[in-house]
Amino acid sequence: MSGVAVITGGAGGLGQAFATRLLGEGWHVVLIDLPAALKALPSPLMRAERIACDLTDDAAVASLCADLTTRHPAIDLVIHNAGVTQIGLFNETTLASQKRVMEINHFGSVRMAAGLLEAVRAGRGTHLAISSVAGFSPLYKRTAYAASKHALNGFFSSLASEEAGHGVRVAIAAPSFVATNPGRLDAGADGIGRPGAASDGFDEMSPDRAAEIILKGWRRGRSFIPVGRVATLGWFISRLSPRLYARLMMRNIRR
Repeated sequence: MSGVAVITGGAGGLGQAFATRLLGEGWHVVLIDLPAALKALPSPLMRAERIACDLTDDAAVASLCADLTTRHPAIDLVIHNAGVTQIGLFNETTLASQKRVMEINHFGSVRMAAGLLEAVRAGRGTHLAISSVAGFSPLYKRTAYAASKHALNGFFSSLASEEAGHGVRVAIAAPSFVATNPGRLDAGADGIGRPGAASDGFDEMSPDRAAEIILKGWRRGRSFIPVGRVATLGWFISRLSPRLYARLMMRNIRR
């Protein structure tokens, strides 16, 4: 199977892992990220189509999507992967930083989904959203991040019901912790930083392994793909006993 795949956050660790696998299978891959990140891509990924864009900019995203769909009127796969983390207690964060996380992690995907809606319908393709265990359960010191991922889950699970009639699939992947930037959080004063760099992560997984699991789950037609042992157990435990899940999560993160 091959076609046209669009990956947001394409220059990040997980984005690169997706791109490497899809390029190796003969896909035409479009990587979307900030200009500096795209310039730093390793040479094997320079054969992918690369587009610089800030996904919090309404006009820039609309222009990107209009140009992209002119050249690729049918898109087979959109991987909504762009995102940031924010680490800190709620009373240490600001409303502006909470909004910033939501703009990137949630509304960035909403903008892209809107701009590529018709092209994905034409390709009878898939919207594949990269969420997190924080998208279905609480996560200590991650109020903004968890809120953005809960919103992402709600949006894409609802979109699935609307787009099914157009032959479009929607899938949500929920990793626990993908070590995309180990030791390189580079967080600002607002606590916002690179995903996959936290020192309190658990059930760590390499980007390549995570991409392998996610793509395999998508190809098997799964609509929800927990990624890793902790994510899989957490999905079931959080539904059977939310209080037990909260205790286990707190114990692991504080350890």
